Amino acid sequence: MIYQFIQQEEPNFPIRLLCNTLEVSKSSYYAYRSGQTFQVSQNDQQMTTHIQEIFWENRRRYGSRRVQKALLEEGIALGRHRIRRLIEQHNWQAIQPRSFVPRTTDSSHGLRPCPNLLLELGIPVRPDQAWVGDITYLPLTGGDWVYLASWLDLFSRRIVGWCVDLTMEESLIIRAFDQATALRRPKSGLIVHSDQGGQYFGKVFQKWLDKWACRQSMAEKDNPYQNAHAESLWSRLKAELLEDGCFDNLQDAHDELFNYIEGYVL
Repeated sequence: MIYQFIQQEEPNFPIRLLCNTLEVSKSSYYAYRSGQTFQVSQNDQQMTTHIQEIFWENRRRYGSRRVQKALLEEGIALGRHRIRRLIEQHNWQAIQPRSFVPRTTDSSHGLRPCPNLLLELGIPVRPDQAWVGDITYLPLTGGDWVYLASWLDLFSRRIVGWCVDLTMEESLIIRAFDQATALRRPKSGLIVHSDQGGQYFGKVFQKWLDKWACRQSMAEKDNPYQNAHAESLWSRLKAELLEDGCFDNLQDAHDELFNYIEGYVL
């Protein structure tokens, strides 16, 4: 029991520090110490049972954020830190992706890249002045992957267009770009920045850039720092959405990404 642990550690640490660290109210702990233990223990057990049911019903794909959402749908409000602690306490391990990591950037095409226009732009002063695009991979429970392409507005740091699919062909970035342009209707001169992946050299994508009078920009080869905004986005998305877990299939990935990007990030 958490309260027993706090009582055991009282001689070594302040009670306030122990309660804050373990996300326990001091009043609840003092109630326990005075002998009022049944209701507190029952509530803790109920929370643990709810979390356990959600975790296993969803085939070990859910981390604390998705468990929290499922609890809210049942009318139960519980903090993510407490959920994460209970998951770790019971050693409920989410399904781990394969160690193999697919490549999302193939710059061995030999085509001449565009210059990095972000270097001359500096800090954007308005929306739709520069968009940054990238592709990342997301694991499925069966050992396969889905691929997510997005366009991030560099001024607002908002995702203005995205698409997820089983392959990372040129059409993936075009569908995400089409969504972004339909939503934002950017003026001519928009800087469209990416890495040197072959998808961004595609003829169809080039036509889309011409249609919207965009200026194409690319990071230097093997220089991830020049595309750091996209890398930061992927790191945050995977940490908050997946938490080392997996999606069940493409539809599951799409639904969760929609909720996260449209309802959470934006």
